Amino acid sequence: MAVVGTDTGVGKTVITAAVVTVLRDAGIDARAVKPAQTGHPPDDDAGFVEAACEDPDAATCFEYLEEPLAPRVAAERAGVELSYEGLRERCDDALEAAEVGVLEGIGGLYVPLAGDRDVIDLVADLACPAVVVTRSGLGTLNHTTLTVEALERRGVSVHSIVCNEYRGETTAERTNVAELERMTGHAVETVPQLSAETPRELALGARRSLSIDSGSGSAE
Repeated sequence: MAVVGTDTGVGKTVITAAVVTVLRDAGIDARAVKPAQTGHPPDDDAGFVEAACEDPDAATCFEYLEEPLAPRVAAERAGVELSYEGLRERCDDALEAAEVGVLEGIGGLYVPLAGDRDVIDLVADLACPAVVVTRSGLGTLNHTTLTVEALERRGVSVHSIVCNEYRGETTAERTNVAELERMTGHAVETVPQLSAETPRELALGARRSLSIDSGSGSAE
């Protein structure tokens, strides 16, 4: 499975942590795999999942880059050689080693990852079915539909869509779920805006709103 987003800051990491925690709490060897982390420190998505699961084996990340930029750009500016094939092979190995591997994307699908390859190339090459995480409010119809279309053009199966930080305070939010289901043909779930403070609390809060089948290791 891949958890991808329509943009940066839409909540991919919380949703990834929710999926991994419910599986690991059910005794399944699930692991989040982050190809590269930029803006580190303070950003540390793998660290967030580890804290949510209270287990350092719950997540792994292969490259840490300081500037909060696309990985290819951050690596180039730091003088770091970032190999797409190397990242792909390491991600593939890590996903295969886990009973259930969950690949977490970086920003949106067309964020430059390494060389001339983008995040969407990695998702497609690893043949991961995708959960698309998006914002709940105004503007999400266009961004989400374009993201779904891009995935499907590359042969990636879209499992579901998650509208994150849903409050239902605006007409756009209240109508977006049905419109997205109509426009994309995929099930849409909502995760409310959470006030929890710790990674564990945030993951537990999010997972209460998601249909996750711990028996088969997939989101329903």
